[in-house]
Amino acid sequence: MMISGEILARLKAAVGPNGFSEEPHEIAPHLVEWRSKYRGSTPLLLKPRSTEEVSSILKICHETATPIVPQGGNTGLVGGQIPLNGEILLSLARLDRIRRIDPADMSVIAEAGVILAKLQEATAAADCFFPLSLAAEGSCTIGGNLSTNAGGVNVLRYGSARALAIGIEVVLADGRVLDMLRTLRKDNTGYDLKQLFIGAEGTLGVVTAAALRLFPRPRMRQTAWLAVDDPRAALEVLHRLEAATGQLVSAFELIDRQGLEFVLAHIPNAKEPLRAPASWYVLTEIAGHAALKDIVEAAIATAVDDGLVSDAVIATSEAQRASLWHLRESVSEAQKYEGASIKHDIAVPVALVPDFIEQGISAVRARIPGVRPVTFGHMGDGNIHFNFSVPKGGDDAAFLSSWNEISRVVHDIVHRFAGSISAEHGVGVMKREEILRYKSGTEMDLMRALKRTFDPKNILNPGKVI
Repeated sequence: MMISGEILARLKAAVGPNGFSEEPHEIAPHLVEWRSKYRGSTPLLLKPRSTEEVSSILKICHETATPIVPQGGNTGLVGGQIPLNGEILLSLARLDRIRRIDPADMSVIAEAGVILAKLQEATAAADCFFPLSLAAEGSCTIGGNLSTNAGGVNVLRYGSARALAIGIEVVLADGRVLDMLRTLRKDNTGYDLKQLFIGAEGTLGVVTAAALRLFPRPRMRQTAWLAVDDPRAALEVLHRLEAATGQLVSAFELIDRQGLEFVLAHIPNAKEPLRAPASWYVLTEIAGHAALKDIVEAAIATAVDDGLVSDAVIATSEAQRASLWHLRESVSEAQKYEGASIKHDIAVPVALVPDFIEQGISAVRARIPGVRPVTFGHMGDGNIHFNFSVPKGGDDAAFLSSWNEISRVVHDIVHRFAGSISAEHGVGVMKREEILRYKSGTEMDLMRALKRTFDPKNILNPGKVI
């Protein structure tokens, strides 16, 4: 794709001498995603510092029909943030101000480039709690979180990014600024336009700021690592904890033994959490009042007595809690050291998770003998990261050549279970064609109509999602 020198000069002028880069060493990290599956190119990296500069950029791009790809922290896993065809790259990283924290209103207004972990820290300092939490929180940004409708470990209790957004500020394809940064909890004056841009992966507009819900900071948090025989036992434990605590379970993560073994083998300071290995584990967290300690301990003790849990540890310090979460959050990284992997981010109804796992693993093993399943994720909301590592001693390239075949097998099972082939990672380019198999023609027609309405020249993240 060729973009004229005149257009490049206009875009540079719109952001000033410190607002762009053409240096290959600076641009390079922005052109490859975390798994190295997608690599791109761009003639120009733009780094605006304000909504006004983003508006100026998009006015030029719209006028000249110049394609542009927005990017947050570059932690996406489906290629949605990569300029695959030489488009202009728009980094929102310098829009990094927290404009306001309002404990009385339980809301915060943050710009798109604010790193999630920094927002968590800032709201905690104001004695508030922002519950969005995921493994990439040290580098992912609020704009990216909203554009992909990020989920994470606390969806069970607090909902995904979509549920946490009260209002947003977004720049449209033609450069107009749509200011919807209201913090109202109720506004029934027509279409809820903000929801169109959340999860749209930058194809309908560029999110530049958001008004987000806050919650009271939990005064007591119980974190437990449990050994269970299988996902069916884990599901029963979830039901019991929810009933005992009055639905105060924040996180309920399922991890198989294979994933934990990878972590223990490759991640520094990772330690076996229990006395003996088990086939499956649950990492759960319950937050609320002080009386929860006794309630949680009693519920887990009963589960042990009833044979649902074979062993358990409840964190007694913040350091121990952090070490348990470190095991869970390191599974994806550890899997890299074991050779090639084929990964799926799926969701099925919570009650069907055990059946899905059983059928999915059986179907993939029938096609690739010796394949190593790595199954983990947010069982509490039905979102499972359903991954497979190359057989021990197997050929990486040959294994990866079966990616489409294996994904089709897995996704067909997901569809039979009335699930989703992308629970929280988005569509990007990876699943753009795949969704045509599982979404109805009417759904796709409406998505295309929205795209044509909001971006008639197809300049915003072209080739992604639809």
